[in-house]
Amino acid sequence: MKKRIIMLAILTLVFSVLAACGSKNNGGNSASSPAQESGSSAPASSPAAVDLKVGMVTDSGTIDDKSFNQGTWEGVLRAVAELGVKEKYLKPAGTTEADYSKEIGNLYDAGFKMILAPGFKFETAIFKAQDKYPDAKFVIIDGGPQNGDFNYVVKPNTVSVFFAEHESGFLAGVATALELKEGEAGFIGGMEIPAVQKFNWGFQQGLAYANANLGTKLSLKAENVIYQGSFDNVAAGGQLAAQMYDRGVKVIFAAAGGVGVGAINEAKNRSDVWIVGVDVDQYKDGEKDGKSVVLTSAMKYIDTVAFDMIKAEAEGTFPGGQTLIFDAKNDGIGIPKENPNLSAETVSKVAEIYEKLKSGEVKVAGEKGDLIK
Repeated sequence: MKKRIIMLAILTLVFSVLAACGSKNNGGNSASSPAQESGSSAPASSPAAVDLKVGMVTDSGTIDDKSFNQGTWEGVLRAVAELGVKEKYLKPAGTTEADYSKEIGNLYDAGFKMILAPGFKFETAIFKAQDKYPDAKFVIIDGGPQNGDFNYVVKPNTVSVFFAEHESGFLAGVATALELKEGEAGFIGGMEIPAVQKFNWGFQQGLAYANANLGTKLSLKAENVIYQGSFDNVAAGGQLAAQMYDRGVKVIFAAAGGVGVGAINEAKNRSDVWIVGVDVDQYKDGEKDGKSVVLTSAMKYIDTVAFDMIKAEAEGTFPGGQTLIFDAKNDGIGIPKENPNLSAETVSKVAEIYEKLKSGEVKVAGEKGDLIK
């Protein structure tokens, strides 16, 4: 009898140790592929956050495109670190509604019932998904759910997000003109869609404002405004940039995703030209030999918005059914807080003009045209 009691005690101890080891392994911090679901040991803000599984479907380009996909994903990763949510992204085989819908369904079937979609190409897919998956939550950035005939309907389980790109482009234009003083500028866009067009129009208004009010002489000719037609043709971006630089252009505003990366690469091969980045701070992407060719960047705080939407869902305050606009008034746009290639004087003047944007003293047209005074 005593032998049985001793043996039972030993077995109990062994099973306790094994259980503890198994628990430690399941809750560890081992790295996972970014394309796979992964947990976080970071403390969550609420029990809801622990159970929240956040998915993202990429638009054309890659998750590290130095632009829109990356900005959205960085917001998701911040939610992983700060809220303890689980994350996963899927890259579609193409860019059709069917391609997007397939990956939205795959995320939903895997339990990822909060899904972020970065780009206007998702509009019809999200339109259908918000009805097909009523218990899921959707965030579409730079677009709104529509039925294919541009009849927009944002259901209670969806949030539509837009940015004032023209204001961001305007600030970058002012900063560029102030820093370079004179010369020729260029613009390379990806697809000729409203978000990209507004960057262009705002940038041109920023140059015009600086020329008229701040004593600069930086111009932009029509021949140096080009939309490449895609967001992923890196080689084409390099070729377009080379042509502009050869024509004497000193700085190119590249609002073009991967096409813009090509322009940055071309600038890095030269010694006296500049790039204005877009969407995120692209300073590091322009680095070579300890210097960067990125003068500044026209930013949309995509990562912050993505994080805020996830946090709202975790806290039970998801603003479903709404279309949200992020602009200067709510600090949704701007240029980087640190601009190593801009003088302190330029940074100070841009900050002053930013406050005028916030107050409404300076207004920027969100369409082709001159600055509205």
